[in-house]
Amino acid sequence: MPAPEDFDEIYTDELKDLWSANDQMNRVVKKLTSKASDAKLKEMLQKSHDGIEKHTSILKELIAAAGEKTSKEHCKGMEGLVEEATKHCIEEAPKKGPLLDALIVAQYQRMTHYGIAGFGTAAAYAEALGKTDDAEKLKQATKEIYGGDEYMNQLSETVNAAAEEE
Repeated sequence: MPAPEDFDEIYTDELKDLWSANDQMNRVVKKLTSKASDAKLKEMLQKSHDGIEKHTSILKELIAAAGEKTSKEHCKGMEGLVEEATKHCIEEAPKKGPLLDALIVAQYQRMTHYGIAGFGTAAAYAEALGKTDDAEKLKQATKEIYGGDEYMNQLSETVNAAAEEE
C-alpha cells in the first residue's frame, strides 16, 4: 500500500483495515464458540458474531460512500491477536471446561480491545473530516463493542472462579 496522500485516505485506510480485522476476528470467534462450555459465554460469542457482521456492513457502506473501491486492507495487528487466540484456545488448549472458557474470555477481550481502539479512531477521523453521519455510525459501533467487552468483564468473574476451582 502506498503512503496516504491526504487525511481522507488515512480515514478510508482505517476503515479497510477494520474490515479485515473484523473478518479475521469473526472466523476465530466461530471456532471459539464451538469450544466454549459456559452457556452464557457461548451465547455471548454467538451474539458477537452477529455484531461483527453488522459492523462489517457499516464499514463496507462507509468505504463505498467515500467513493473508494470496496476492498479491505489486511490487518496485521488482528492477525497477531487471532494467532494468539488460536494458539491458546485451539492448538495448545485445555480440554473443554472452565480453564478453556477463561482463556476464551481473555483472548476475546484482547481482540475486542483492538476493535474499540480502531472504531474509536475511525470515528475521530470521520468527525475531523466533517463526516458527521459516518462519525455517528462509528461511535455507535464503538459503544456496542464496548458494551460486549463490559459484559465479558462481568462474565469473567464466574468463568474465572470456575477455572480456579478446577
